[in-house]
Amino acid sequence: MLTGIRRYLVESWAELKKVAWPTRETVIRLTLLVVAVSFAVGVYIFVLDRIFNTLVDQVI
Repeated sequence: MLTGIRRYLVESWAELKKVAWPTRETVIRLTLLVVAVSFAVGVYIFVLDRIFNTLVDQVI
C-alpha cells in the first residue's frame, strides 16, 4: 500500500513538472478580464431586470 502511494506521488510530481504554468502577468491580466466581464454581465442583468420590472408594474 505504501509503495502505491509513493508511486502516485512521484508520478504526480513528474506530471506537475510538465505543466506550462502561466506567468504572473498573464494570471493578473486574465483575472482582471474575468472580473470586468462579470461586472459587465451583472450590470446588463440588473438593467434588464429593472426594465422588465417597470414593464410588469405598468401592466399590473
